[in-house]
Amino acid sequence: MGAVKNKRMPRAVREQQMLDAAVSTFGQRGYRAASMDEIAELAGVSKPLVYLYLNSKEDLFTACIRREAKALTEAVRAGVRPGLPADRQLWEGLRAFFTHTAENPDGWAVLHLQARTHGEPFAAEVAAMREELVVFVTQLIVVAAREAHRDPSLPEREVAGLAEALVGAAESLAAWANATPGVSAKQAAATLMNFAWAGLGDLMEGRPWPLPVAEARSE
Repeated sequence: MGAVKNKRMPRAVREQQMLDAAVSTFGQRGYRAASMDEIAELAGVSKPLVYLYLNSKEDLFTACIRREAKALTEAVRAGVRPGLPADRQLWEGLRAFFTHTAENPDGWAVLHLQARTHGEPFAAEVAAMREELVVFVTQLIVVAAREAHRDPSLPEREVAGLAEALVGAAESLAAWANATPGVSAKQAAATLMNFAWAGLGDLMEGRPWPLPVAEARSE
């Protein structure tokens, strides 16, 4: 009975089962150590069927990266409610990020560890996701900075570096939180918020950290 039901399963559903199995296997065992036999067995299908649907191990891994990257960026965007003060929007974005990475540790391992260490084209897929997050965070910060400075023409490049730093810190902190027992998504988000917002708040109020005089003159 089960086999008959499985044969009638829609292709899209079966593909998602394969991707679920692949993300779990790649995330826990690593790209090189993971085998198509393991993935097929975990998905409850034959190995030839995995190849029929997803062509090769490389294509399967790329499909995993794209699915997990899309899910993460959508979770962060959905977590931020427009109209809230800048600090609340940033807080909600961070909390959504850490909640998603905590609830999907294998997916995060695929994005943060595996894809980045196995060269092109995998690293490029992750870089595209990261750039989307940086652009989104840049917009959150630049709107707040323009309001604080009462300068609607304040260029994005003034805060783009801050967004890069913030996303990089979030990535590292998520990896640490997932590997450290007892650290919740809320605690991880609060840690980064406390670290970042004091500096961002001062910057937006026109109180940047002053460079030492000698270094300021050498620019």
